[in-house]
Amino acid sequence: MKEITELSISELQEAVKKGELTYSDIFEFTAKRIIEEEKEVRGYISLFLEEAREQAKKADKERNNTLPLAGIPLAIKDNIAVKDKPLTCGSKILSNFISPYDATVVKRLKSAGCLVLGKTNLDEFAMGSSNETSYFGPVRNPIDKERVPGGSSGGSAAVVKYGGAIAALGSDTGGSIRQPAAFCGVCGLKPTYGRVSRFGLVAFASSLDTIGPIARTVEDCALILQIIAGYDERDATSVPLPTERYLPLTGKIRDLTIGVAKEFFTSALSPKIKTVIEEAITELGKVSKGVKVISLPHLPYSAACYHLIAMAEASSNLARYDGVRYGYRTQVHTEEFKKIAQYEDPLQVFYEKTRGEGFGRETKRRIIIGTFGLSKGYYEEYYGLGVKVRGLIKGDFLSAFQEVDVILGPTTPTVAFKLGEKKDPLAMYLSDIFTSIANLAGLPAISVPCKRKVDNLPVGLQIIGKPCAEKEILEVAFAYERL
Repeated sequence: MKEITELSISELQEAVKKGELTYSDIFEFTAKRIIEEEKEVRGYISLFLEEAREQAKKADKERNNTLPLAGIPLAIKDNIAVKDKPLTCGSKILSNFISPYDATVVKRLKSAGCLVLGKTNLDEFAMGSSNETSYFGPVRNPIDKERVPGGSSGGSAAVVKYGGAIAALGSDTGGSIRQPAAFCGVCGLKPTYGRVSRFGLVAFASSLDTIGPIARTVEDCALILQIIAGYDERDATSVPLPTERYLPLTGKIRDLTIGVAKEFFTSALSPKIKTVIEEAITELGKVSKGVKVISLPHLPYSAACYHLIAMAEASSNLARYDGVRYGYRTQVHTEEFKKIAQYEDPLQVFYEKTRGEGFGRETKRRIIIGTFGLSKGYYEEYYGLGVKVRGLIKGDFLSAFQEVDVILGPTTPTVAFKLGEKKDPLAMYLSDIFTSIANLAGLPAISVPCKRKVDNLPVGLQIIGKPCAEKEILEVAFAYERL
């Protein structure tokens, strides 16, 4: 029999039914990998191993269990609520916060029988592309521990890669599922905006945020999406449409026309990655209806547009963290407050000190830029302009999808870079240049590992689909995976 890390969720379930494995075997394998790797990788912020071990034993006693995720160990990004567990968002300001409820996606996963192993590390409040901004320290790429795993869902991608979870949930605001999936050599799916409930996801940029799966196979991504997708009345942005059946996948894409946007292949893209992506597109072209070059003329403006909108919305969403109701609270002695009160408003000073001490450098930068972009006299010039460009980007996709069924391109412009290599924030923001466009248009997109690597590091192939066309992009991804 194959190693556990080589088996999909359905294959693991089949092995359990045949008596070749137990759920306890699967759990103990993942727990062993966590113990071996976590000292260096630091993919988890909190772990619930004893609780999960007992749940695995219980699942073994219920051998006739037909739940799709029965006994399967999963990890949850630490900006998604799990009842009675820490919800830190990788930030000091929420380092002592315990969630009083389950996010809708977590409730659905639990109903499907999964074991929640722990909460994964992330860039603070999901603000980053390298997983270096977490209050709990950076995550390292399991493939090369001198390199970043990508962000902000780098913890989720890293633990899946080294076998510390069978699959994981991440969140994607501008590429935060797909980019770390590409850097770590796993699959990462961002669903259509509104297809998966955001209830219980701590907001970064509310009009861009989505929750999606990270897994080792396309089939596992499809299975988890099948479970977590669907309308939720507690989320005002949830799409009231019936959920498709994503499984089984056939990989038959003879009727699909593949689009290739020429704007993806610019000087921003590494020449070596360009070659690998072109090879992948050629291979898929042979099993599809054909390949057609299309244009997304506003793609070069997507990164600037994304950051204008995301930072403005972050400024608004993070205003709630003041130390009064929950989370970190600055310690100011009574005598100090008396001295402050002679010259300044003590409550204002309390807010400033709490937020100044509680937020990290990158989060503060984004709050300040976002607040400036929303300020009087600048709203239309910055945020308003970003919204207009967003409309143009959506129009580009609408036009392109009149000619093609899916659009292929690179997930990232480079392979995983070294820890501390990108010190310029602008250079870091350009890591999202090929992924943020799907968030701006609200479209589904998946990253799958390419067959060839670059400098022994994985490369991600990105597949973007029409609104609510997750089935199509999964079929294309599955077809490529089987080539």
